[in-house]
Amino acid sequence: MKKNRIVSFCAALLAVAAVFPAVSLAQVNGGFFGQAVGGVFVSPDGTLAMPAKKDFALAREAYLKATKPQAEALKNKVGRRMISLRAIEDAIAKSKDGKDLPEEILYIAGIQRVEFVFLYPEQNDIVLAGPGEGWKVDENANVVGLTTGRPVIHLDDLMLALRTTENARNGGISVSIDPTEEGRLALERAAAPYQKAGFSPEVSEVFEKAMGPQMITINGVPKTSHLARTLVASDYKMKRIAMKLEASPVRGLGSYVDMIKSQPKNIMPRWWMACDYEPVAKSADGLAWQIRGKGVKVMTEDEVVAGGKVVGTGKTSDVAKKWADTMTAKYDELSVAEPVFGELRNVMDLCVIAALIAKENLLAKANLELPSLTAANSKLGAAAFDAPTQVGTQCSVIHRSNKAFVAVSGGVEINSWAIADKKQEVPAVGEIRQKAAAKSAGGLYW
Repeated sequence: MKKNRIVSFCAALLAVAAVFPAVSLAQVNGGFFGQAVGGVFVSPDGTLAMPAKKDFALAREAYLKATKPQAEALKNKVGRRMISLRAIEDAIAKSKDGKDLPEEILYIAGIQRVEFVFLYPEQNDIVLAGPGEGWKVDENANVVGLTTGRPVIHLDDLMLALRTTENARNGGISVSIDPTEEGRLALERAAAPYQKAGFSPEVSEVFEKAMGPQMITINGVPKTSHLARTLVASDYKMKRIAMKLEASPVRGLGSYVDMIKSQPKNIMPRWWMACDYEPVAKSADGLAWQIRGKGVKVMTEDEVVAGGKVVGTGKTSDVAKKWADTMTAKYDELSVAEPVFGELRNVMDLCVIAALIAKENLLAKANLELPSLTAANSKLGAAAFDAPTQVGTQCSVIHRSNKAFVAVSGGVEINSWAIADKKQEVPAVGEIRQKAAAKSAGGLYW
């Protein structure tokens, strides 16, 4: 009888939903929301684990008890909603250590992508604008639009993007989750007998134990922040879909595991998500700016693994590239089906906007100061969670006519300053600014 052979894909296991709602910054810090966020529980030693299903219900229940009815003007779905940074700053300054801010500030008036930045020097203001509507908490405790299901912008992410512009300029913002050198070596040793003996039921457990935990590296933002948790969660949701650890939520995007027919020995794919923007559009007077493009693309590269060490080849297999291109094409759908991907795109948008504000000195041009939003020692502290540092390995094992053992690495890279460097003058952007100003009532949003 012919022995079965195997292809084994090892990736860190992290089942993720979008971030649990920040009913108030006070409630986010500590308590249930401080322990379970991003769909995972993070222990004090930084190990990721899944919360029980009941915890999702508890999070949703806590939100519903704390929330207040939304203004009718906020509930309507609009193609362009504006919010004043000056009004946000004033509200924070008047608040009690940022603990009593209304939800329309915590969720940036329900805006789901920031597309425009408008300067109004005569009003000492900068206005952010993009599509928006009222919000709700879904069954998995994601805060999303009432009709679109798209995640809303978080004040905490906006604040962190503005406060980390120098980090973004000097080294970028990124997350990477990778097997250790020792883990790769242990996997090679554990896999060797199966190359000859064939498949056995216990192989997944053997490989997972051999590789051990994979390390999470976060750069450019506090490791305890909501923003960092979004980067980690989105990276591993991507891996889970690619490695068939869970079914893809959108039609037309299958798993890499199902696509592959053979895998060269010691060649392993790496996928990561990066910024995908067109040149930033600006008006002739520099008072109106538009962020354009899909926002996120999936990149891939083949890596060679030998003796536990990994070296990039600068090349990619056709199958790995096809999977990456398919996920990029389906990203907009994914942002609704799995809101964490929409959260990631929101974070990338905010980082680009923060880099633009810093690079073009827009605060000075608007005669605006934002100490509460931009200063690290502000009364508005960033929500702090236990920092994720490691996650266990899980293998997806399938039958194939040849054999290979693949440990997948990945990450997220946000090179916001490079995006802000590329500009194009577009007169229509200035016209949109004029229309936005005409509708302003001088309040928080309109």
